[in-house]
Amino acid sequence: MKKLTKKIKIMIIALSTLFILGAAGVLFLNQAKFGRIPQGDRLERIKQSPHYDGQKFVNDEKTVMMTGDKNLFETTLEFLFGKRSQTVPDTALTVVKTDLKMLPADKDWIVWFGHSSYLLNLSGKKVLVDPVFYQGSPVSFVNKMFKGTDVYKPVDMPDIDCLVISHDHWDHLDYQAVKELEPRVKRVVTGLGVGEHFEYWGYPVEKLVELDWWDSTDLGEGFNVTSTPARHFSGRGIRSNKTLWSSFVFKTPKRSVWIGGDSGYGKHFKKIGEIFADIDLAILENGQYNEDWNQIHALPEQLSKEMLDLNANRYMTVHHSKFCLAYHTYFEPLENAKRAAQESGKPVLMPQMGEVVYLE
Repeated sequence: MKKLTKKIKIMIIALSTLFILGAAGVLFLNQAKFGRIPQGDRLERIKQSPHYDGQKFVNDEKTVMMTGDKNLFETTLEFLFGKRSQTVPDTALTVVKTDLKMLPADKDWIVWFGHSSYLLNLSGKKVLVDPVFYQGSPVSFVNKMFKGTDVYKPVDMPDIDCLVISHDHWDHLDYQAVKELEPRVKRVVTGLGVGEHFEYWGYPVEKLVELDWWDSTDLGEGFNVTSTPARHFSGRGIRSNKTLWSSFVFKTPKRSVWIGGDSGYGKHFKKIGEIFADIDLAILENGQYNEDWNQIHALPEQLSKEMLDLNANRYMTVHHSKFCLAYHTYFEPLENAKRAAQESGKPVLMPQMGEVVYLE
């Protein structure tokens, strides 16, 4: 009888622990920063997309998330606890602190803040892309910014004509940053479904422009933006691919700029280059790649192929130098960019973080 009572006690303790952990998990996932799954009219529009299979968005090409021998759980454990070398700099990186509000409005320029966050001035309009200024994960102790790279905050930004969000991953959509920016953002351009997060976070619906691949919208004054494909995935919680991941072509009075977002290599690069034959500057993902996920992030040897396919006048690479999301050294993407420039014969801009690069 005593043995039975002891077993019952152990069972009660185990069940209670599981219940507490489950409740804690639910509370954690219900935080506002996780956003909200598309619903109502927005969901009905999503269902009309040729890139939606009835349950989720899909890539144009068959895409496998994990291409190695390990599953996602095993890969995550290895990433969190495995031994790595020089994936994070030992000392603070140098970042130029520029007064962004004092930069000339009559010249085209770009300022990169590290990873995939950057500010463009195009014919007098400010375009802010994927601003991550506080944290790139749901918890502050994971995916920390490299030392010295947290120089810029929303308060440093000028008024934004167009906030571009390529997809809703944590390292591209920073809840606290976009909340603080809202009063100074005139318009948000993003993929289908991502607007649900913004509406949930207090953005007026009239500010939100959600595009399917190959959809275009006229922004006025000679500005037009077209959503173009990417080969990736989306999601902020446990449910993936409920929103669309995208790249974008901005056509302005002076030039066309392609904002690449995150993407594995695929046929879409050639198609974009053929349809938009006048791209002046193309901004490519270059970093956080690995053979274990080689279909959703481009490998170094594919970078020059992307450049040749797009056939832009010049390039700049991002998605590096601020977070460690893979096993390569933190400086390897810079070497990739130099090598790709040599292989493709195309000029590649390589500014310091915070440095102003004039596009005239």
